[in-house]
Amino acid sequence: MTIRLALVGDFNPNVVAHQAIPKALQIAADHTGTDVAYDWIATPTLAPDADHVLAQYDGVWCVPASPYASLDGALNAIRYAREHNIAFLGTCGGYQHAVLEYARNVLGLADAANAETDPDAALPLIAPLVCALIDQDGGIKLAPNSLIQSHYSVPTISETYRCSYGLNPEYAGLLDGQDLLISAWDNDDDPRAVELRGHRFFIGTAFQPERSALRGETHPLITAFVRAASEPRT
Repeated sequence: MTIRLALVGDFNPNVVAHQAIPKALQIAADHTGTDVAYDWIATPTLAPDADHVLAQYDGVWCVPASPYASLDGALNAIRYAREHNIAFLGTCGGYQHAVLEYARNVLGLADAANAETDPDAALPLIAPLVCALIDQDGGIKLAPNSLIQSHYSVPTISETYRCSYGLNPEYAGLLDGQDLLISAWDNDDDPRAVELRGHRFFIGTAFQPERSALRGETHPLITAFVRAASEPRT
């Protein structure tokens, strides 16, 4: 079978993550024995009607390199995947916007914003990191019994970042008791991944697992995303 994936973001051939993602998907496809087709979907395309655009896809990957050309387009795509139980992976900027989408559309926090594009926001849910993580590796602790931990099968990992913004630790408590939960932290206990309880596959990571493909490596999280996208919709 062939699965179709929507790569939501504004493609830039100079972005390392955008170079890596097709390689990562091919490696995952080979590992799972699945044929994978993908389309890059520019965020402005999704602003008026994401449901119509994305209905033909089995999975959505909200890719790095934000701020996006259309904030609404990115949020609409994430909402579609969340509400329709479509396999979703958000890396770097995709992770940030997954948290933002949930805060706005589930928690009702209309003022939740990304300080990168709204530095004077009343509720800067996404804020500058204390130290920017540009092409740096870092240790990460995975929540026991979490979805992400089940895919890695180890309690701690090391991954590569390229980000200057992330979930503001001051507002991490907003997710306490919610279906969207923090499932990974760095060694300073700052949030580094989220996942959605009860969803077939909905994971956002501050780090960029796709970079493993540049080393020719199979990545457990991307393999799991492809496998989830290949499962029958429920």
